[in-house]
Amino acid sequence: MIDDESRVLGGALSRDGVAAEVALAEVRRLRSGDRPTHGGRLFAYVYDPAVPGLDDLAAAAHRESAHVNGLDPTAFPSLLAMENALVGAAGRVLGGGPGTAAPDVVGSVTSGGTESLILAVKTARDAHPEITAPRIVVPSTAHAAFAKAAHYLRVALDVVPVPVTTLRPDPAAMAAAIRPETVLVACSAPSYAHGVVDPVAEIAAVAADAGVRCHVDACFGGWTLPYLRRLGEPVPAFDFAVPGVTSISVDLHKYAYAPKGVSVLLHRDAALRAPQYFAYADWPGYTMINPVIASTRSGGPIAAAYATLRHLGDAGYLRLATVTRDAVAGLADAVRAVDGLRLMAEPESTVVCFTATEGGPDLFVLVDELTARGWHTQPQLSYAGLPSSVHLTVTAAVAPRVAEFGPDLVEAVAAARAAGPVRLPAELAALVGALTPEALTPELVVGLAAGLGLGGQADGDGSGAGPLPERMALVNTLLDAAPPALRERLLVEFVGLLQRPTW
Repeated sequence: MIDDESRVLGGALSRDGVAAEVALAEVRRLRSGDRPTHGGRLFAYVYDPAVPGLDDLAAAAHRESAHVNGLDPTAFPSLLAMENALVGAAGRVLGGGPGTAAPDVVGSVTSGGTESLILAVKTARDAHPEITAPRIVVPSTAHAAFAKAAHYLRVALDVVPVPVTTLRPDPAAMAAAIRPETVLVACSAPSYAHGVVDPVAEIAAVAADAGVRCHVDACFGGWTLPYLRRLGEPVPAFDFAVPGVTSISVDLHKYAYAPKGVSVLLHRDAALRAPQYFAYADWPGYTMINPVIASTRSGGPIAAAYATLRHLGDAGYLRLATVTRDAVAGLADAVRAVDGLRLMAEPESTVVCFTATEGGPDLFVLVDELTARGWHTQPQLSYAGLPSSVHLTVTAAVAPRVAEFGPDLVEAVAAARAAGPVRLPAELAALVGALTPEALTPELVVGLAAGLGLGGQADGDGSGAGPLPERMALVNTLLDAAPPALRERLLVEFVGLLQRPTW
């Protein structure tokens, strides 16, 4: 419990300050309610290699550069050197560098995959100032960050539906979507939801034929796929070895196992990267020049990533890819062995994604049952003919847990069957079926949230968050019944109820 006297001024700002050990104890107590970031039981959001000492190394490196500012590389050349080294490593892993088909690869370090994708779209847009209404073409399985980029940058988003049978975009359909105003075509290696690699070579070819840039979103798997290929896995061509690929993004805080948040955006050459920069001198202060969205950037994440890559090395990443590949195979076998479940796709990266067969368990109830057994998975809602599914992001830390997952999955499926599917109250189902985003009122949102167990009073512990329901099946069922536009509005409102200041 945070001492109320220490919060006289409200929130985290106390009147006289608190002892360092008190502040740290509060952080640790608040952290105790989070999902476990280590131990191999969390299948989303974090990436754990289970390498002894790596956390301490990354934390020490972060501490060394936490107060260094990436705004001016002439003042802090250490950051420039580390960024260049990270870009060189990513470029080499992804088929670029001296002696390759893309010897002049350049890049920038960003805060994460979303920033990398926003910058890829910004660069493509700004390369064509003569196009007044630019557009980008993406498959429906592309990461939502492309939609965010289009929204922020006022670029039209042309979404190409993906066949339910293949989960991959048809290159001919992608080609047909290209217009004279198209500045970028994008594809995934792999797609996040299902973990399948798009036909990059074919898509890059149609983009090149149209004179359009092609970006490969390899944020999720770009660091692992090359190592899986070296292990003999049939990874299709997706990197700079493919003609027509003009840029690639890869997150180092995923399978390079660096702490959050470090991503790299690569371009085939400096001329392609040039429009990425923002420069402004028409004011009396310093001339601003930024390769990325942020101006001030802490050197901590960059230094932590540099130390992580230096420590693990190529051999370390090959070993981690081997362990992860075997864990994926074991988890996929566990899913195949359960009546009522099926894989959405045969795994070809580091994702196991499964759904229920006809007559199978309610997936949202199953997710809750797995959570009750210590497995934290990611439910995915149904979309455009694709059924709801369960996503497992597999890391090296999962490998020692694979033998435990199968029996727990069997037990969880049995419990979900016994509980039966979630049934929305008739009036709630009717409301969701008829409701439009514009019709949502504050009173209606509060009533819906209360009925779902969301947005309650703050816990009084300084977290500022109300209690969340232990089981989310009802919430997920409601969202699954809503069309995408209504899902978006509902989640914005629900999260808004949770994010309130502590006074």
